[in-house]
Amino acid sequence: MEVKRDILWRVYLSFLGIVVVCIIVLWKAFYIQEFEGKDWRRLADSLHTAIQDVDAERGTIYSEDGEMLSTSLPKYDIYIDFMADGLREKNGKRFKDNIDSLAISLANLFGDRKAAEYKKDLQRAYATKDRYYLLKKKISFQQFQQLRTFPLVRLGRNKSGFIADVVPQRLTPFGLLANRTIGLSREDSTKNVGLEKTYDSVLRGESGKRLIKYVAGGVRVPVEGSEIEPENGKDIVTTIDVNIQDIAENALMDMMTKNEALQGSCIVMEVQTGKIKAIANLGLHNGSYYEMDNYAIKTSEPGSTIKLITLMNALEDKYVKITDNINIGGGTWDLDGRTIKDDHHSPEVVTIKEAFAHSSNVAMSKLAYQFYVKNPQQYYEHFEKLGLTKKSGLDLKEEFRPTVKNPANKKTWHFQTLASMGFGYDIMLSPIQLLMVYNAVANNGKMMKPYLVSRIEKDGQVLRTIQPQVVNEKICSDETLRQLKECLEEVVISGTGKPVFQGVTYKVAGKTGTAKVNDGVYKYTDGVYQAAFTGYFPAENPKYSCIVVIKNKPHAANYYGGAVAGTVFREISDKLYVLNLQQPNNLAAQKRDSSFYRFVGMKNDVQQVSQPFNIPFNNSGNALWMSVVNDSIDNRMWRMNAIADAGKVVPDVKGYGLKDAINLLENKGLKVVIKGRGKVIAQSILPGTTVNKGQQIIIQLA
Repeated sequence: MEVKRDILWRVYLSFLGIVVVCIIVLWKAFYIQEFEGKDWRRLADSLHTAIQDVDAERGTIYSEDGEMLSTSLPKYDIYIDFMADGLREKNGKRFKDNIDSLAISLANLFGDRKAAEYKKDLQRAYATKDRYYLLKKKISFQQFQQLRTFPLVRLGRNKSGFIADVVPQRLTPFGLLANRTIGLSREDSTKNVGLEKTYDSVLRGESGKRLIKYVAGGVRVPVEGSEIEPENGKDIVTTIDVNIQDIAENALMDMMTKNEALQGSCIVMEVQTGKIKAIANLGLHNGSYYEMDNYAIKTSEPGSTIKLITLMNALEDKYVKITDNINIGGGTWDLDGRTIKDDHHSPEVVTIKEAFAHSSNVAMSKLAYQFYVKNPQQYYEHFEKLGLTKKSGLDLKEEFRPTVKNPANKKTWHFQTLASMGFGYDIMLSPIQLLMVYNAVANNGKMMKPYLVSRIEKDGQVLRTIQPQVVNEKICSDETLRQLKECLEEVVISGTGKPVFQGVTYKVAGKTGTAKVNDGVYKYTDGVYQAAFTGYFPAENPKYSCIVVIKNKPHAANYYGGAVAGTVFREISDKLYVLNLQQPNNLAAQKRDSSFYRFVGMKNDVQQVSQPFNIPFNNSGNALWMSVVNDSIDNRMWRMNAIADAGKVVPDVKGYGLKDAINLLENKGLKVVIKGRGKVIAQSILPGTTVNKGQQIIIQLA
């Protein structure tokens, strides 16, 4: 019994000891959690930190005339740390005192939810002690500035818990205009396109650093005051002229829409420098046209526009002159079982100049085949000299490499290859490469490298200027150039370009091209034709060269190069001639502007504008705002009509400039959304409608 009692006593003692230890452990856990937890969590947070890159503000892309083509605007993601000391102290008094006014302010600013809904969500996040509550994503700079003045937020980050994460957003103010050439800037820079890709290292700047800490759920919270500021990117100034780009893009769009074409491109180049003044690329997608791909740097079989190079080769090697006769057999030639035909009926014998002007396939095939069949390498070397066996070097990394068959490669060379190349098949070139050759002819034989960027700047200071670069001082002799120019002008005077350019008041030189398409999607038998026109103007003193290439829909009724691409070229050349090239002595006599016009502005501003030009005006009132119209008798007399204050109704802002329209509408408590550029021509809320503060009004400018 004594032994049993001794054993039980020891068991009870051990059990009691275990109970005491458990009580101590539980008490310690409770003490740490409730009394020391805050300090330990802070220590844990400090041990879970990392260094994060902070993106620099990306540089802006400008046009040569100073317009923004692509720029970065700051957007802000707004978070709230509901465990911030300032929100939790004194049992959350600061949060509770400001929650109502904050919710009302948020509802008025964003207009997406009622104040009661905002209050409920914020209270729920406060109760769950959310460390990184997302309030709003990608708010504008103007909204962010307003947010900073709100109750609670204006107390600062430590007291309010509000965290702003800057998210730069790329904006192209001109929308479609040269969009594919300007390119896209993505979060993954390896997926950029266009100039955004080529000049990414210049535009993106140097990243900064900031310390972040990890909180519950793996969320990363920036630690305030631990940033190393990034170095913002540099700006690039392109060679693109917005006016020329707009002309080219609209002309291309009009023809493609009218002809229901599949895709098209247009390039305008400055002859003496190689500057690309416009580059438009349109593709059909879901019934609408977009800048989907840069077709100007993609290769295809060029068709008859290559006949300039075929003729150049034969002239330069002195095999022919343009006055020589050539037998084209009525427009048909059989080459060892293959029949080559002209698109139009032709006589038996024509001069080479006539054959070129009327785009004879037979004549150009014969020139290539008969003179080079014994030494095809000589023909290939002409393409090498012109730089057509490699990329043009345009500052777009997506440029395709041309395919020019080399006779040394017996696997790809065929005895009929020469004949095919002579009129634009069995060879793949891009529009930019063809334009380089035509531009060189216009530039008296000097071939310029095409380029899109003229300057790199930082804070308005020029860091680097890109100068025009000559890639070939002389592509051929002066005699060959003279004959080529004569033939190119004849195309427009009497050849395939005559119907389009009839009546033009300045000289144009160029070549039409029509080629069947065989591109992997369509076969030669599918009836898809590529229309092209390449040339320069004014022919006697060329300022611009231009190429237009349009891929038509299958079995299109209108598909010839002159009628389709030539029409686009004509519209561009007409407008550029009037805008930039027409000499003063050719200008039409100036007439007074008899059209009615009306604009609105502040009285003092109108008077200030009128005084330097000594324009008198009649003042019919003394109000702050004035509408101004031209006098029906003397258009140099301005009639000013006073505009009374509209009170609590929506004013009529048609005719206002943007600054004045925003001033007037926002003073009425309206939120203004702007579309277009220029003066106001329409507004979404009718004048005289009672104003509801915070209501959105859209104004259309033109």
